[in-house]
Amino acid sequence: MYDEDGGIGALKRHVQGIMRGDTAHDFAHVMRVFGNAKALCRAEGANERLVLASALLHDIASYPKSDPRSARSAERSAIEAKAILERHGFGGDEIEAVCGAIRDHSFSSGRVPGTAVGRILQDADRLDALGAIGIARVFATGGAMGRPLYDPEDPFCEKREPDDAAWTLDHFYRKLLRLECMMNTDAAKVEAGRRAAVLKEYLEQLGREIQP
Repeated sequence: MYDEDGGIGALKRHVQGIMRGDTAHDFAHVMRVFGNAKALCRAEGANERLVLASALLHDIASYPKSDPRSARSAERSAIEAKAILERHGFGGDEIEAVCGAIRDHSFSSGRVPGTAVGRILQDADRLDALGAIGIARVFATGGAMGRPLYDPEDPFCEKREPDDAAWTLDHFYRKLLRLECMMNTDAAKVEAGRRAAVLKEYLEQLGREIQP
């Protein structure tokens, strides 16, 4: 069990008490990212206190994907994180490092973080979009948004561009299957390969079930 010193335990309790978000971005997601970040941090030798703080706060103001403000979730989370970190005794340079990592972590921003803290947070968050949990999250989100499971004419985007605003399964091709090649750290690349294999196996099985 991780020895929660440096204010991380108190910060975790704070986040748990105020966390809001959809099914795919709830406190359970935060704790999975926290676990990923801890493992990556130890493999990469980064500042664990800052990495774990960024993991706890990265979705503190996450808007549902159906909300027009969704694209601004990372920026808003960074703003709210600053006040929380100040309250928990983090210094100015620490706050800047954590908030910068949060601002840069999202897939939609297209940013590659310039710090070790940011690169690990981004990898830790992206790992949670892969593997068995990634499959669960994508269909939970699609269901919440009322999207059909797949395009019956071309479920696997073989003759068209993926459109995950229309079909849930298209999100595999629009984002999830791209993540393996977008990891920053060596440790994340290894784990992403394992989890991406789960997605590919799922798609193969799905094809056997839905196509004549």
